[in-house]
Amino acid sequence: MPIKAVIFDLDGTITQPYFDFDAIREEIGLPRDSGPVLESMDKMTPAQRRRAEQILYRHEQQAVTASKLNPGAGETLSALRSAGIRIGVLTRNKRSNAFAIARKHEIEFDAVVGREDGPVKPDAFGVVQLARQFGVEPAETLLVGDYLFDLLCARAAGAVAVLLANHPQAGEFTEHADFCIRNISEVLTMIADMNRA
Repeated sequence: MPIKAVIFDLDGTITQPYFDFDAIREEIGLPRDSGPVLESMDKMTPAQRRRAEQILYRHEQQAVTASKLNPGAGETLSALRSAGIRIGVLTRNKRSNAFAIARKHEIEFDAVVGREDGPVKPDAFGVVQLARQFGVEPAETLLVGDYLFDLLCARAAGAVAVLLANHPQAGEFTEHADFCIRNISEVLTMIADMNRA
């Protein structure tokens, strides 16, 4: 089936990894080994959650300001746009932060699904939502990300799971990936090969 859309994770995929989640957990008052921050926040009282959201938001703003694109990201997005491939971003971050990064680095996304839009990765929601918006099937979509939740989300939705294996932890996630790449630009060759087949 030809690939008609690519959905990217944001931090660590389009941009270079920035967040120190252990430091964020510590500041919020969570144990370092308490698991994903958003899921931990779901169990908080309203007052605790408000405080945690303020801390997380501050870290996210710092991440936007300090953000640098991963090697090849800008050129890859331009090439996909020229080829008529739709570009989505699916992030556990806020949608506004994804657009702030796009403005800062002069890149374009066709659509963004952030954490305020519905269930977050690894839930299939974001892929299904973006595929519907683009008028394509999940099976005609690549989801490119650097973390386990990206791959589980792709699998749950029936999209092609692509692991950007550009960090030491990546080996732990490869069994959940349909493809592994080391540089984001490899997506272009992959799509050319898949669309020729």
